[in-house]
Amino acid sequence: MFRAPFLTRSRILLAFLVAIAADGFQILIGPLGWMFFDEVIDVITMVLTSLLIGFHPLFLPAFVAECIPIVDMLPTWTACVALVVALRKRQTRSGATPSPEARRPQVIDV
Repeated sequence: MFRAPFLTRSRILLAFLVAIAADGFQILIGPLGWMFFDEVIDVITMVLTSLLIGFHPLFLPAFVAECIPIVDMLPTWTACVALVVALRKRQTRSGATPSPEARRPQVIDV
């Protein structure tokens, strides 16, 4: 969950779908919605997006912002997923994150 997986189109698409669904539910509930239900949505969203695109520290401020009334009406999960995907893609392009093949342990035959 804490290691950044290799981003595929399906992982990115699913992460965006989860984030958009969470933001949509919270907008439908409204600012005076059920408090406990809002937090359950946030926890599920954080876990699912972390499983799909890997945990990133930017998920924590998004989680906290979702607990603030009125601020939770903003699409914070969608924006956070977009930012994390962009940062991960830039990391991959710059070569900072090795490819899945390069992560395999090297075997030395003697």
